[in-house]
Amino acid sequence: MITRRDLMTAGASLLAAPTRALAQRRTPNIVFIMADDLGYGHLGCYGQKKIRTPNLDRMAADGVRFSQAYAGCTVCAPSRSSLMTGLHTGHTPIRGNGGGVPLLPGEKTVAETLKDAGYRTGVFGKWGLGDAGSTGVPNKKGFDEFFGYLHQLHAHFYYTQFLWRNEKKVFLANRHDWRKEYTHDLIASAALDFIRKNRNNPFFLYLPFTIPHAELLVPEDSFAEYDGSFPEAPFTSEPRRHYAPNPKPKATLAAMITRMDRSVGELFALLSELGIDDKTLVFFTSDNGPDALNGNAPDFFRAAGPLRGYKTDMYEGGIRVPLIARWPGKTPSASVDHRPVASWDFFRTAAELADVAPPAGLDGISMVPRLTPSGGKPPSADERPDLLYWERPAGNGIVQSARLGDWKAVRPNPNGPVELYDLKADVGEGEDLARISHSP
Repeated sequence: MITRRDLMTAGASLLAAPTRALAQRRTPNIVFIMADDLGYGHLGCYGQKKIRTPNLDRMAADGVRFSQAYAGCTVCAPSRSSLMTGLHTGHTPIRGNGGGVPLLPGEKTVAETLKDAGYRTGVFGKWGLGDAGSTGVPNKKGFDEFFGYLHQLHAHFYYTQFLWRNEKKVFLANRHDWRKEYTHDLIASAALDFIRKNRNNPFFLYLPFTIPHAELLVPEDSFAEYDGSFPEAPFTSEPRRHYAPNPKPKATLAAMITRMDRSVGELFALLSELGIDDKTLVFFTSDNGPDALNGNAPDFFRAAGPLRGYKTDMYEGGIRVPLIARWPGKTPSASVDHRPVASWDFFRTAAELADVAPPAGLDGISMVPRLTPSGGKPPSADERPDLLYWERPAGNGIVQSARLGDWKAVRPNPNGPVELYDLKADVGEGEDLARISHSP
């Protein structure tokens, strides 16, 4: 006779089967860390001289660093939409940056695909793809767990009074004692707890840190490391932003980036402690180029390296970002890949790693052959077969850029002329070949 207990046991076995199968196939855990407004030149391994980033530099020494990696867009929300949907901004559903526009039910995310494949999924940090009560909240887009900011404007502040855990508001000690709980630290700690809970299961951890975006604030224990290190120009926010005045914005920015670097080091230490370091592929990147406002001093720090432009610009400085990948025993150590990759490549990459078919119609390519050259399919002879494309609304039109091979076309103003650059000869985009060719 089949009892109720027998049926419950059988059901539990069926639910556990995908996870066991994944473990037997040794599909990796996947961690995707994304900083907010971190420029191409903000890290030591990309040439930074003033800001210390030892853990990310070590990550690059242990893995592969990409010299031509691109964000999904020049600003926050569409860049995150591109990452989650595997579509460039000519196709991805969210293309503006007003905040609060949600992903819709039919718009499938990489988290949904990995969850269907048996992964446990969590996102900790800044979401920006659907506010509370909308169709785009993380728990409706494939994530088992969420802790952080839903609305991107809320994420401008590090001592906010509340964060969201799944779809419930969690009030913080800052409600009664301002500067009591630094939200970056709370988010980093929650991400580590997620890893601890899921160390025996394949997991996908999306970690969109808020540093170094918007309001420049950092706890004193980090600020002290840089206090007095730089010539300062005090920063006072425009009234509508309500940012706290900052007498030493350069030291604060440097300290914020170093504090984020410390959190990355803590994540790697935990992976090692749990014995899952070699089972975990970790990516680190940024959502767009460095901010030129709010006291960020991008020229002083050479935040975009040799590139032209900053956040919001369609030039390389607005879209080319750091990208590091580390998977011990798989990714080649201390290597540099000079071929173009884009954030919308991540969806196909994650699907291949999980051994599942991606949805039809995605843009981009899989990066797996570049991450595991000894065990994957050989890379294509050409750099990539597709056109890289970006757009976003601006005024009464759109601004655009596109890249094919080494050629880069830019329309920096709505309905304005198209500029043309040879990135191989002119990475700083200083010579507009379209203008020269039309000169009398």
